[in-house]
Amino acid sequence: MATANDISWEDGSPTGRPPQSPVQLAWQRFRRHKMAMVGVGLLLSIMLYVTVGALVFTEDYSNRNDLSITLQPPTAAHPFGTDGTGRDIMARTIYGGQISIIIGFLAVLVSVCVGTSVGAIAGYYGGIVDSILMRMTEAMFNTPQLFLLIILGKMLSGKIPTFQFLGRSFSGSVIVIIGVIGLTSWMYLARIVRANYLALKEREYITAAQCLGTPNWRIISRHILPNTIAPIVVSATLGVASAILSEAYISFLGLGVQAPTATWGNMLDQAYHHLDTEPWMWFFPGMLILLTVLAINFLGDGLRDALDPRTQR
Repeated sequence: MATANDISWEDGSPTGRPPQSPVQLAWQRFRRHKMAMVGVGLLLSIMLYVTVGALVFTEDYSNRNDLSITLQPPTAAHPFGTDGTGRDIMARTIYGGQISIIIGFLAVLVSVCVGTSVGAIAGYYGGIVDSILMRMTEAMFNTPQLFLLIILGKMLSGKIPTFQFLGRSFSGSVIVIIGVIGLTSWMYLARIVRANYLALKEREYITAAQCLGTPNWRIISRHILPNTIAPIVVSATLGVASAILSEAYISFLGLGVQAPTATWGNMLDQAYHHLDTEPWMWFFPGMLILLTVLAINFLGDGLRDALDPRTQR
């Protein structure tokens, strides 16, 4: 029969192995999530496609019209075929994917900044501050995002000039779409962050920090925020997929990102009148949207399970 003296406590562990950090435990749980790993593989493949592809095709080539090769099916010269003005669809999915993904990430960045700030201030200070911010959040829940995108897209379409950034041409509507999506999708995150702050601010280490005279902003940002990262990361990950879909909706209606900037959404709009006769025009951008959204959702599910300390899988 084993006794206490028979157990090796080397490195602080009964098995002799060093104790694992929370990050290492989360990584182990994440690796065991098979669909999350599939999502990582898909997402990395798509990111490589839109970045490495830009080294093969130039943006000028993706926007070049050649009326002699309009509506050609996939060939060796044009693997995804050509559209109604003779533009190479593969090249346009590469540059369109860059814009769609950039819109998704920047819109989520705006949403996370606003939602985290509102939730943190409301949860930490409570009282009248909490009441005002939560009433404002509830009011924003009643703001229809798609309706705002349609109205502002119609009003501002063509009024904001095309601009250059990092060597790329962007239509001004990109700014409108990022702003509207980001400023109308932060409310759920604000509620999650508020709930975490309400619970964490009652902990002993927060009380100790307050007794030591630590400024409130430092407690909010340095002591409580790191313990709220998990729900923020999960919400941000899933929000990217939602933002990409929102951009696709509005661009499909012809009110989103305007030419010459390509996105997967406005490529579907251009394929609308060719659904039966030229299926390659909608199949490839549509499939890329589907795979990207699936990959991000799989990744978000894996992060949610991995960052939950109660998860034992």
